[in-house]
Amino acid sequence: MEKKQVTVSAGDNFNEEEEAQAQAQLEIWQYAFGFTPMAVVKCAIELQIPDVLEAHGGAITHCDLSAALGCPPSTLRRIMRYLVHRRIFNHLSQGQDESSLTCYAQTPLSRLLLKYNNNNNNNFSLAPMVMLESSPVMLAPWHRLSRRVMDPKASAFAATHGGDVWAYAAGNPSHNKLVEDAMSCHASLAMSRIIQCCPEAFEGLSSIVNVGGGDGTALRVLAGTFPAIHGINLDLPHVVSEAPPSEGIEHVAGDMFEMVPKADAAFIMFVLHDWNDEECAEILSKCVEAIPKGRGKVIMAEAVINEEEVGDDKYEEVRLAMDMIMLAHTETGKERTLKEWDHVIKQAGFATYTVKNIQSSIVSVIEAYP
Repeated sequence: MEKKQVTVSAGDNFNEEEEAQAQAQLEIWQYAFGFTPMAVVKCAIELQIPDVLEAHGGAITHCDLSAALGCPPSTLRRIMRYLVHRRIFNHLSQGQDESSLTCYAQTPLSRLLLKYNNNNNNNFSLAPMVMLESSPVMLAPWHRLSRRVMDPKASAFAATHGGDVWAYAAGNPSHNKLVEDAMSCHASLAMSRIIQCCPEAFEGLSSIVNVGGGDGTALRVLAGTFPAIHGINLDLPHVVSEAPPSEGIEHVAGDMFEMVPKADAAFIMFVLHDWNDEECAEILSKCVEAIPKGRGKVIMAEAVINEEEVGDDKYEEVRLAMDMIMLAHTETGKERTLKEWDHVIKQAGFATYTVKNIQSSIVSVIEAYP
């Protein structure tokens, strides 16, 4: 008679208290190894596994993937087993034994990890964001988070690297490239979603200045829908010096605390969260000076933290995580609740404003009128 292997789980008859304790232990184990998903996904990006699958029509056998990467099949199998478990890739198999033909297939998750091309606005990738946040430069300040909490004036990033995030990027071209690629891929995704859900914010404009616009990605996406709008991209000299030329977009090197170029409207996306309320009001006042009196507006694209728990908002955890990133990586930055945004907007002297939450996104669009 054929013997069958039977697996028995011991301790399944937990009472309610024991079940709660077991669940608590499980969650703490997950926190202890919380770095693992980031590290393994970074490994997949560095090995260009999603790109290899894409080049093979979206699926590839284990043997062919191993050969394409030039790595041992046994090590690769362990990496892919973890990534399949995390739903980064799908696992397809013909047969039931170990020698069966194993095949890996792309998923919506893995396609967001394809190599990013900042000249191609249709290439929606978040790989650069993963590479930035998993870099040693950005990880190191997290070890000083408790000190930052005890002393709000003690910047964790500055204490680690001897200067703020912008000074460090300006002095380190390789890190600056990581930052700009990450901001570019984020801008591409966010701007596409904003235009899809809130096109009326840009209708009727003949010109718009993107304050802190990085390499101009947001304006390039905007030009795809509104080609008649003249875009002005304002950012620091070391940033715009690397910005690719684009039709209908003018790159201007400058400091938003000193001057914002004239335009029908000012657009500022995920910049104000880097600064405290007074600094935000100062930036916004320069934006007001740049727009026409009586008919100009400032469009802010930022996260808005929910003041109450909202069970169906899947992006709230990301917004709260971004607030922790502000705490670790900036001196005064933070994500704000609607009440806190109201304070900033009124402090900057705006008479009225509207807020539109963009579904399936971390961003909201705030249109403010002087």
